[in-house]
Amino acid sequence: MPSDVARLYSATWRTLRALRHDAGDALVGLADLSALARLTTEGPQRPGTLANSEGISAPAMARVLRSLEKNGYIVRTVDPADGRASFIAATPFGRDLVLKAQAQPLIALQARLDRLDSRERDLLSAALSPLERLADG
Repeated sequence: MPSDVARLYSATWRTLRALRHDAGDALVGLADLSALARLTTEGPQRPGTLANSEGISAPAMARVLRSLEKNGYIVRTVDPADGRASFIAATPFGRDLVLKAQAQPLIALQARLDRLDSRERDLLSAALSPLERLADG
């Protein structure tokens, strides 16, 4: 049994690494993309709220936001309720980046799945529910 656990861990890790490689060079880092994706799906929010949601420190989030803002992926607006605070929002350019970044690994995964025979694809399909339960904790 431990060998199956190690094989599953190794195969999962290697697959994710291969998909990142197949998807090509990312325009932004994973932390930047994660924060940008959250802004795209959840809407504008304060930097502190975003840092808490992403599980990173305020200084780390400040670095992420500086990078995203410098590249035109986000904009800052003054919080109307508190002129000292700001809201961060994804720009249309930032939303496009998120969509592209989400599509690239799916395209890479599909290409890898296409190399499997139908029996192997059926086995993977049958394993999806248990894998999703593992991922959800």
